[in-house]
Amino acid sequence: MKLTILGSGCPSVDLERHGPSALIDCGEGARILIDCGSGVTQRLLEHAIQGCEIDALLLTHLHSDHIVDLFQLIISSWHQGRARPQKIYGPRGTQAYVDKLMKLWKPELEQRIAHEQRSSTKALEVEVDEIENGTVLNFGKLKVKAVEVLHQPVKHAFGFVFEAGNEKAVISGDTKYCPALIKAAKGADVLLHEVFIHGEMPVTAGLRTQKTVENVASYHTLDSVVGKVATEAEVRCLMLTHFAPPKFDREKLLSTVTRDFKGPVLIGEDLMTLDLERNSLSWKKMQIAFAALD
Repeated sequence: MKLTILGSGCPSVDLERHGPSALIDCGEGARILIDCGSGVTQRLLEHAIQGCEIDALLLTHLHSDHIVDLFQLIISSWHQGRARPQKIYGPRGTQAYVDKLMKLWKPELEQRIAHEQRSSTKALEVEVDEIENGTVLNFGKLKVKAVEVLHQPVKHAFGFVFEAGNEKAVISGDTKYCPALIKAAKGADVLLHEVFIHGEMPVTAGLRTQKTVENVASYHTLDSVVGKVATEAEVRCLMLTHFAPPKFDREKLLSTVTRDFKGPVLIGEDLMTLDLERNSLSWKKMQIAFAALD
């Protein structure tokens, strides 16, 4: 199993950190995209995978930064020659969102279909399954379980547990401290977890108030908490993503998190890949082999 961060950012626009998205790759039939933030199709190409090769899209929740490039994924996959429907799994409300999205673009799609005369329109068909807490999905040897997390006032938000053979990866989605996620992540090889970096998002006149900062922090996991989450879950490796804000003091973040978690802590970057089978990490020209992730 390979876990790749495609986008490690948040709603704030950043040139180095695109919108939230990740890829679980267990080979043909089990290439699973998690969320569809801004720039995801470009990041897939940089990772040498086309959108048309994705077997399913899992949505953690319906916040805009996690779904904004969904239509781009659909249309670009069609242009890449996808000859099967898009398969999407998401929380309640996903079907309604997809229906409205496709209705919005219907006139353009009809014009493109008529004018471009491509061999198939299957890629423009979207099949949606809405998931609940505990939903289990299977993609070949890969098993996926949905875990409801705490992202109120969002009513339906999920993390996901991925298992293939003896390998286990967990993706938190957006959540504050969540006992259910900790329980589900027990003993995982890697926990890919969001983080709100307290103190790096100051009150700024005309931009954000003290209440803004408090409210945003209230439904995310603070840097002072995420290490405790990893320790309680007894995971082998903690990989951080969805950085809010996207610019921060890396040394300070590591210092804060490693006070509570003594295993490997990875500050995630777009296109960083953790290979669970080989115990290796790659990013750009960097490659690191771990003797063991424990």
